[in-house]
Amino acid sequence: MDLDVFVTTHRAEWDRLDRLLRRGRSLTGAEADELVALYQRTATHLSLIQSSAPDPALTGRLTQLVARARSTVTGARRAGWRDAAAFLTAGFPAAVYRSRHWWIPTAVLSTLLAAVIGWWIGTHPEVQAAIAAPEELRELTRPGGEYETYYSSHPAASFAAQVWTNNAQAAAMCLTLGAFLCVPVLWILFLNMLNLGVGIGLMGAAGRLDTFLGLVLPHGLLELTAVFVAAGTGLRLGWTVIDPGPLSRRDALAQRGRAALGMAVGLALVLLVSGVIEGFVTPSGLPTWARITIGVVAELAFLVYVYVLGGRAARAGEHGDVEEADRTAQLPTAA
Repeated sequence: MDLDVFVTTHRAEWDRLDRLLRRGRSLTGAEADELVALYQRTATHLSLIQSSAPDPALTGRLTQLVARARSTVTGARRAGWRDAAAFLTAGFPAAVYRSRHWWIPTAVLSTLLAAVIGWWIGTHPEVQAAIAAPEELRELTRPGGEYETYYSSHPAASFAAQVWTNNAQAAAMCLTLGAFLCVPVLWILFLNMLNLGVGIGLMGAAGRLDTFLGLVLPHGLLELTAVFVAAGTGLRLGWTVIDPGPLSRRDALAQRGRAALGMAVGLALVLLVSGVIEGFVTPSGLPTWARITIGVVAELAFLVYVYVLGGRAARAGEHGDVEEADRTAQLPTAA
C-alpha cells in the first residue's frame, strides 16, 4: 500500500469526521448518520494502516479520532450493579476456568516442591541448623510456640485484613508481572513454597506436623488455590509474549492482560474469604477436624463456582474480557 496516496485519498474524510466531532450535540439527523459512516470507515482505515504500512504519527491521529468517534456514537457507559453481577457470575469464573490448564499444573508442581523442601529440611539436621539456632527452633516448634501463636498474635479483624492485603498484593504481582517472560512469577511462587516447605520441615522434625497442617489447611487450601490461579495466569500471560497464537502479539496481550486485571479483582474477593478464615477460624477453639472441614468446604465451593458457572460461561464464549463495545476494534484486513 502506498501510504502517501492512501492519505491523500482519505484525508478529507478524516478532516470531516473531526469537524463533526467538534460540533458535539448540535448535529442534524443527516450529520449524525454521516458521523457514524465516517467512524466506521476511519476504523477500517486505521486497521489497514496498522497491518500494511504502520506510521506512528498517522496511527496516533487516527486512533484518537476513532476513540472520540466511538465515544460519541456509543455514548459514555457507566459500570453498574449489572456489570458487577455479570463479572462475578460469568466473567471472572470463566477466566479462571479458561486458564485451568496453567494453574492446575502450577498447583501440582508447587505443592510437590513444598513437600520436597519440607522433606529435605525435616530429614537433614544440618539444614535445620543453618536456618536457626537450636533454641530458636525449639521456640518456633514447641507447643504454644511461634508457629501456633502467630495466628492469634493480633485481633482477628486486623489480622484478617493484614493477611488479605499481603496475599492480594502477591496475587496481583503474579498477574501483572507475568508479561516479563514469567520470571518474576516463578520467583514469587518459589518464595511462597519455600516458606511453606520450611514450616513443614521444621514442624515435621519436631514431631508436630499434624499440628502445623491443622493450622495451615483451614485457610491455606483456598489461599494457595488463589495464589496458584494468579501464578498460572501470570505464566500464561508471559507465554503469550512468546507465542501469541492466532492473534497478533499486541491483541493477544491486550485480551489476556485485561482478563488478568479483572482476575486480580476477583481473586482479591477470594483471598478476602481466606483471610476471614485465617483471622477467625484458624486461631479459634474449634476442634481441628471442624476447622479443616470449613477450609475444605470453602475450597470445594470455589472449585464448583469455577467449573460450573465458569465452565458454562466459557462454553458460551465468555473470556473474562471487557465488553466488546469497550475494546479496540479488530477488523479483518487484506494486504
